[in-house]
Amino acid sequence: MIQERILYEDNHLIIVNKMPSEITQGDKTGDEPMGEAVKQYLKEKYDKPGNVFLGVVHRLDRPVSGAVIFARTGKALARMNAMLQKREIRKVYWAVCIGPQFAVRSSHNPPPSVPPPFSNGGGQGESSWISLSDYLKKNEQQNKSYVYDEPGPGRLKAELKYRQIASSDRYLLLEVELMTGRHHQIRAQLSAIGLTIKGDLKYGAPRSNPDGSIHLHSRLVEFRHPVSGAFISVTAPVPQEKVWQLFNADRSLDLPG
Repeated sequence: MIQERILYEDNHLIIVNKMPSEITQGDKTGDEPMGEAVKQYLKEKYDKPGNVFLGVVHRLDRPVSGAVIFARTGKALARMNAMLQKREIRKVYWAVCIGPQFAVRSSHNPPPSVPPPFSNGGGQGESSWISLSDYLKKNEQQNKSYVYDEPGPGRLKAELKYRQIASSDRYLLLEVELMTGRHHQIRAQLSAIGLTIKGDLKYGAPRSNPDGSIHLHSRLVEFRHPVSGAFISVTAPVPQEKVWQLFNADRSLDLPG
């Protein structure tokens, strides 16, 4: 039930923990977007006649889970969109990645000349932040983004920073903070340096996850409320899946600062 996944709600905003496989907006599949369930929840809770307004502030790819922000008023939607443009909304993700020794390379993304400073073999293995600055170009036919070092036609600047916050014998848990919001940005940029997100066949994972998900989760959103100005910080619990829960137990539900 959608109400069990509501992370924050007031008169202007509602933030929901998206499950893998849900879509935030309608697409060519014709599947019902999660926004429709949120609208129905609001309609019933507040006994609203007629249509319920709900604006999508940002979207997550279908196989990705985690916090999604919706606006309940036009004023909030316009202001949140402006905040996105000004990079005033902090978005932090968790990604479970196959370590460089397990990653499958593609001809489009050769292995990096200098491997990232990660530790494998279990334990927290926390590292310092590392910044990535690339150019991404979306291939519309493949619905896939490719990474380039230099600007060029159709290439958009893509910036993020990441760090390792835990590891197991086979996987790394990364914390990723977006500076820009490009198509498949985290998936493409991490893959380009030899770190493939678990289950992400499109970007080099050796096998898919049984439920079609990938191990990328919108963990934290932070911003000033568009109307009241109050500081909002919302953390989304990870999915009830064994690898996520392994790392979740190790982290004791605490998000590193």
